[in-house]
Amino acid sequence: MVLECKHVWDHISDYLDHSLDPEMLALVEKHLEHCELCSAILDSTRNILILTADDRVFELPVAYSERLHARLDDELGLASDHDG
Repeated sequence: MVLECKHVWDHISDYLDHSLDPEMLALVEKHLEHCELCSAILDSTRNILILTADDRVFELPVAYSERLHARLDDELGLASDHDG
């Protein structure tokens, strides 16, 4: 049996939790050896788990939130202009 990417993605969480049965584990690992996309998704998922488990708090620069919302408003405004 050969796994497609979408099947590997369904098992990423169990792979990281070390809860795959040995047969599925072997199939996922074989796929990951040759698929850069799935390997990147695995690394990204692992990084997200590490970051969300980190209880440190980071202070944002002054007025960052306002600049972010202004930029989002500008971008969304431009996107709607192209739709009509």
